[in-house]
Amino acid sequence: MRQQLSVITLGVADVRRATAFYESLGWHVDSGIDDDTDQITFFQAGGVIVSLWDRGKLADDGAVVDGGGWGGVTLGHNVGSPQEVDEIIAAAKVAGATITRAGTKMFWGGYSGVFADPDGHTWEVAHNPAWRLHDDGSVTL
Repeated sequence: MRQQLSVITLGVADVRRATAFYESLGWHVDSGIDDDTDQITFFQAGGVIVSLWDRGKLADDGAVVDGGGWGGVTLGHNVGSPQEVDEIIAAAKVAGATITRAGTKMFWGGYSGVFADPDGHTWEVAHNPAWRLHDDGSVTL
């Protein structure tokens, strides 16, 4: 297996509501299925695809039991400055996110804040001065 991540699928309670949340943060739907049997949304996020799919269907597809709680994963979004962290955290709150940690200086020398989307998926928005942030949004160590 190559050391690479291609797709992140978030299990959500309501695909339309979740899609609207991410669109309100400035994300653009690139593709999706919306018919009588299924609904899924795809966003192109740099070199990774983020998809939103019904949480129950995602659990069934993966043959796992959904305990309904936080899954032990936080998604990360790196930005160029502490001010950008605060702007994105504020925009997420307006869009309906729960702010779990406001922007703050971190022990590792950077600055970050965390929000939970309406389905409880947590996002850390971070400025890490030790990492190189490229114009396309990708980062390197």
